[in-house]
Amino acid sequence: MSASVSPQQIAQWLEQYKTSGTTLSLAELLQYRHHSALVDLTPKRAPQARLSGTYVTKLKGRGMEFDESRHYQPGDDIRAIDWRVTARTGKTHTKIYREERERPVTLLTDLSSTMQFGSQFVFKSVQAAHLASLIAWAAIDRGDKVGGISFNSQSHLELKPRSRQSAVLALTHQLITLQTANMVDDKQTSAQRSHLSSQRFLDACQRLRRLIKPGNLVWIVSDFHHLDAQSAALIADMNRHCEVRACVVADPMERALPSQRFRQTLNVTDGEHEQTITLGNAQLQKQYQRWANERHLHLATLLQQANVMAFTLDAGIPLLLQKLQPIHLSQLKVAS
Repeated sequence: MSASVSPQQIAQWLEQYKTSGTTLSLAELLQYRHHSALVDLTPKRAPQARLSGTYVTKLKGRGMEFDESRHYQPGDDIRAIDWRVTARTGKTHTKIYREERERPVTLLTDLSSTMQFGSQFVFKSVQAAHLASLIAWAAIDRGDKVGGISFNSQSHLELKPRSRQSAVLALTHQLITLQTANMVDDKQTSAQRSHLSSQRFLDACQRLRRLIKPGNLVWIVSDFHHLDAQSAALIADMNRHCEVRACVVADPMERALPSQRFRQTLNVTDGEHEQTITLGNAQLQKQYQRWANERHLHLATLLQQANVMAFTLDAGIPLLLQKLQPIHLSQLKVAS
């Protein structure tokens, strides 16, 4: 959880990272092409897909990566005979190679209504788009194809995996389009927006399962507010054949209320209903903390059951000032 920062620091960050905090622009997403080394896309488990490309697998075959020499067996390609080992041992040996495999990177980026919140630096949706851009540039630098699904509460846009910078540009334009659409008043109630967001998340998971192929690296960037047993089962199913990584985008105010030495009244609204919160109230702080604990514990349990690698990303500070590293799911809880 990020510490409280001054308004002056926030203003400096907004200018430095070319962002308004609520909308997206091409300039702020393109800047991540120069920071692609900050995210690690190397496989954490052996790829399982039979695809061509640049990732080695444990399957034996002709390729670019030498694996071992073993005794010649009938049927082995005589062109692969290891003459040095054969001369040294007096027995015919053949070279065995590990085939190089391609591993497309597929992104599921959530820009739905619950992501349109930020109390300190940027909206969660903006931070999610920044991370998606960073991952996409890192994938292109590694020679991988990039594709994915981006969605908000009203619609979704799909990008089939493809290579080169044009894939990243197409992805960034999708993110900008969907985030811009979020700024338009849709005349829906908060309950309607919440229901649509929940359905969109489930639909997006179903579409993602149809889009990906075995061996893909899948990144799901969301606050996971709408993760339930059904969508978690879909993610678990994808993780059986692909490597799925979940990045939980959270705002500092979702973890704990701001600390105040003296009581201060804060008015909050979802655009439809308005509520007053008294900061500096110890009893309210404790109740809020308990609610946050329970919500994060529920999320941690579902992600753990899906057996995915989980990360957290703070929307309260710039992406480039954070280290995106795997965490234990139990760390998603807020200490009582």
